[in-house]
Amino acid sequence: MTKPFSLNIADIPFSRFGSYFAFSYNAKEQQLLFRDVHGGDEAPSTLFVMELVKGEHAVEYDIDATETKLRIVHRQQESEYVEICISDENIVRFKMNGVALKLTAVKTRYDSFMPYKENKWEYIVYSKEIRLMISLLQGSMDIIAPWKMVGNEKIELLFNENEQQCEFAVESYKTVWTPKEYDSYEEAYERVASHYEQWLTQMPKAAEKYVASRNLASYITWSCVVHPEGLLKDYAMYMSKNWMFNIWSWDNCFNAMMLSGNQPELAMAQLDLFTQYQDPSGIYADFINDKFISFNCCKPPIHAWAFKKMRGMNEWFNQQEVVSRMYDSLVGSTNFWVQHRRHDDQTLPVYTHGNDSGWDNASIFHDGMPVEAPDLTAHLIRQMDILAEMATELQREDEAVQWKKQADKLYALLIDRLYADGRFVARYAPENRVITNQDSLILMLPIVIGYRLPREVTDVLVQSLAERFEATYGLATESSLSPLYKENGYWLGPIWAPVTYLFIDALEHNGYNEMASRIAEKFMNMTLIGGMAENFDPFSGKGLVDPAFTWTSSVFLLLAEQYLAASEAR
Repeated sequence: MTKPFSLNIADIPFSRFGSYFAFSYNAKEQQLLFRDVHGGDEAPSTLFVMELVKGEHAVEYDIDATETKLRIVHRQQESEYVEICISDENIVRFKMNGVALKLTAVKTRYDSFMPYKENKWEYIVYSKEIRLMISLLQGSMDIIAPWKMVGNEKIELLFNENEQQCEFAVESYKTVWTPKEYDSYEEAYERVASHYEQWLTQMPKAAEKYVASRNLASYITWSCVVHPEGLLKDYAMYMSKNWMFNIWSWDNCFNAMMLSGNQPELAMAQLDLFTQYQDPSGIYADFINDKFISFNCCKPPIHAWAFKKMRGMNEWFNQQEVVSRMYDSLVGSTNFWVQHRRHDDQTLPVYTHGNDSGWDNASIFHDGMPVEAPDLTAHLIRQMDILAEMATELQREDEAVQWKKQADKLYALLIDRLYADGRFVARYAPENRVITNQDSLILMLPIVIGYRLPREVTDVLVQSLAERFEATYGLATESSLSPLYKENGYWLGPIWAPVTYLFIDALEHNGYNEMASRIAEKFMNMTLIGGMAENFDPFSGKGLVDPAFTWTSSVFLLLAEQYLAASEAR
């Protein structure tokens, strides 16, 4: 068995693969929270506030959490504790000794708690559209839940009030509970521990130096998966179970690539979750959760590139049925951009919001929308080039020729409209003018089509990366020399995992191997400081915003395995 590591649930929720349950500690309010992430990040997630109780009073406690076990220990008496595991995707098991546990529901008007049968109570959580079955398996339970016309006025549950020993289970379901016999707590715990151990064996390898980062990344990716329910037709790796509990349509690409080597079906599911809801226009949804699909924005067209990377990692993706299905979907996605996000064939496709690019508040969007951005056209050119390869493979030669022609025309327009004075620029489309006074890393992304660019152009891009964007721990998203650079400025400076990986891949494929490996090492070293955060300070490596993000974890794992031999040699 792998030695467990200590989990700080103030930063990284305690959860498990497949589950919508999560436990977190709100340090500001000093509250231990029992949560549920159904409904996406717009929905409130707290089910109960939890307290340790002796006599009639709450007592101080310490939290001891690992990947599969959460212990709440009486600070003055270590033998008195509550132990929790999420034994199954829909079931949380509680075991306590010598101390009581109080659960106070964070409820809305119609939430209602009622007896179901002996030692079982059903809690209908209207705000989450779920039901909970609470089963007392051993010991005692006291309930304060006065009814007030249409729901309980309040719900307070006290387990183990006699402070002996107690066990109970909380199970989530949608409509009708299925009767079952619960096994022992020890057997339940072994089940989740075994599942996590198996997951670990399927994770990419890392050098000894990065074992702590590998462990953290492995846990975050495992714990952020939810099971099929509602609109989610397969297992989905959410971005986080802190706040951003949806799956987004470019975040999914990096998670899918990481999973490709050893878990191809789960990897493919991350793409298929979007292809199955593809709009007739061809656009992919911006994000999906169990209840909601949003098309308000979209994300950059990197999906053909991601799928090509996946094919190189595992022969499973080279099955003709898989290739054909992805090709058809990618055709629709590409056509969306050239048919519906373009004024005419003399202009380039546009972003209508910073969120479309994934770089929400990047400086090229500060003048207004829509924007002709060089990264968008470069991604599309590469996507068309890959589609030409796929069409040839599928013996659709006429389509391959057309994709090549379209890519050539877009390339010519890119150079004509967005390359000036030795650098790429963006245009404010309504006024057909170049956007000035910004120095965003997004303008460097045409390097992804370095195979088409003249060598002197890619050389200048690489030089600019090194001189204006490379910081202590990698590539800043706005040059620190720019007046718009902002510490903790989201896309105005902080380092992000996905674009780091895009640049490393492009540098490597265009022969700039030394810089690629240098940026990769900086990023991996940064995770030893800032963990698997949403983004990072370029100079200190401090993790920023959400401290437990899956695409950061996946990018680390991809790079750690890719550069394993080089790391070990050092």
